[in-house]
Amino acid sequence: PGICGIDTRALTKIIRESGCMLGKIVFEDEMLDWYDPNADNLVAMVSTPGKKVFGSGKHKIMLVDCGVKFNIIRSLLDYDTTVIRVPYDYDFLSEEYDGLFITNGPGDPAMCTKTIQHLSKAIEADIPIFGICLGSQLLGIASGATTYKLKYGHRSHNQPVIQHGTNQCFITSQNHGFAVDHTNLKNDWEVYFTNLNDNTCEGIRHREKPIFSTQFHPEASGGPTDTAFLFSQFIEMIEKQR
Repeated sequence: PGICGIDTRALTKIIRESGCMLGKIVFEDEMLDWYDPNADNLVAMVSTPGKKVFGSGKHKIMLVDCGVKFNIIRSLLDYDTTVIRVPYDYDFLSEEYDGLFITNGPGDPAMCTKTIQHLSKAIEADIPIFGICLGSQLLGIASGATTYKLKYGHRSHNQPVIQHGTNQCFITSQNHGFAVDHTNLKNDWEVYFTNLNDNTCEGIRHREKPIFSTQFHPEASGGPTDTAFLFSQFIEMIEKQR
């Protein structure tokens, strides 16, 4: 199917001024109900239905699957790990593991109430935690901060970020429409990365505990690998805690 006769310049101006919005293509005079995907728990649709184990390395990683990209699992397996992939609402608190990983996923993070509850309790311990994309937002909520919908989502392989503490800049791959509100982070948390295009939060970390997150994808396959070192950083945290 195709369309024609559209004033794309006018449409672009509307989106530029109003931000990302829902849209639909219909025949003249046709009425269709609006569907807002953010009103549904999209993570429940894409998370694994049961526990799965990958690898047999010495570092035991509990991976909470909110819609994981498989290259995340491959990246973790490069570091002598056993990756235990569990559903997004799985109660992992009673199990033993060396590190906790919260993955990427679709939709509004507020929908993942069980994940947030479990993560809030996990933060109280000293087990290393690494969150990516949606995982960063969930970590933010679990720590007491809030999230919000971006006016313009970040969806490209060329998003520049700055790492606080080093002032190093990296090109990153991003695909998200929500972000952590850094203005209400608790005192024991700090911004780890900031987007240089719009100054939004691209990652947080605990000031004392081995917990951090990134809104971008360090494992990007087909994108920049500037921040792949963060997987090594996660494993180093695990080794220090053993």
